[in-house]
Amino acid sequence: MMKPFNRTVGWRLHGASRSLKAKILYRERGATAVEFAICAVLLLTLIFGIMDFSRCLYAYHFLSKSAREATRYAIVRGSACTSWTGENACCPIQVGDQTCVKNYVLSLAAPSAGLIDPNAITVTTTWPTDNKRGSQVQVQLNYTFQFILPFLPSSVYTLHSTSEMVIAQ
Repeated sequence: MMKPFNRTVGWRLHGASRSLKAKILYRERGATAVEFAICAVLLLTLIFGIMDFSRCLYAYHFLSKSAREATRYAIVRGSACTSWTGENACCPIQVGDQTCVKNYVLSLAAPSAGLIDPNAITVTTTWPTDNKRGSQVQVQLNYTFQFILPFLPSSVYTLHSTSEMVIAQ
């Protein structure tokens, strides 16, 4: 039986209908928590995936820039270089001696705030038989990058970057 409740509200439900609605609401109380848990897992996986791929992109750009800078470091220190002073003083570069260029690349990786592991960088410098003016120097960098996300098929990837320039001095 319906009784008038209030002019603004309208009609009041019968007591039996009220208890049925309360039972339905009580049974669905945990549904929101389950839906939130599923959505939160998907959202957090997406966010951490974006962060991990951003780290990989940063490592690739760092490798590309470091290869160019290391090649420039090698071309200004050709066979005509007799003395060099400064932070990375290593002159002259002998053909086949890769320690100067490798040390320079590792010094570039030092201020990367822990995003680049210097132990995972491999530096290969190639000169012609002589490192005279007009010859070419090639620096190739390889970096073993490891993703943090555990569900990728292979979480270790090797990034490559090569740069080649003509010796200026």
